[in-house]
Amino acid sequence: MNLITAALTALFNRIPRRHTLENVKDINAIINEYETLLINIEAVNVFYEKNIPVFFDELEVVRAGIKKSTDNKASKKNKDNFFDDASGTLKDMIQALTDLYGDGNRTA
Repeated sequence: MNLITAALTALFNRIPRRHTLENVKDINAIINEYETLLINIEAVNVFYEKNIPVFFDELEVVRAGIKKSTDNKASKKNKDNFFDDASGTLKDMIQALTDLYGDGNRTA
C-alpha cells in the first residue's frame, strides 16, 4: 500500500457519523486533507488528471451538507440528517477514489 492509499484509508476511518460541534470541526479538517490528496492524485498522470475533477464537484455537495448541519434555523433532527448524509457521501467518495486510484499506476 503506497502513501496516498494509506492516507485515504486513514481519512475514511476518521470520518465521524454523529453530528456534534466537535465532529463538524473534524469533518471539515478531513475534507481539507482529502482535497489536498485529490490535488496530489490529479498530478500523478494524465489518467488521473482526467478522472479526478468529478471528485472535486462532489466535494462541494459534502461541504454544503456540512454547512446545512450547522444552520441555527434547522431542527436537531434535520442537522443530524444533513450531517449523516454528508458524512456518508464523503465515505462513499473516498471509497470510490481509493478504488479508482488503486496502486497509483493506472494509465488507462
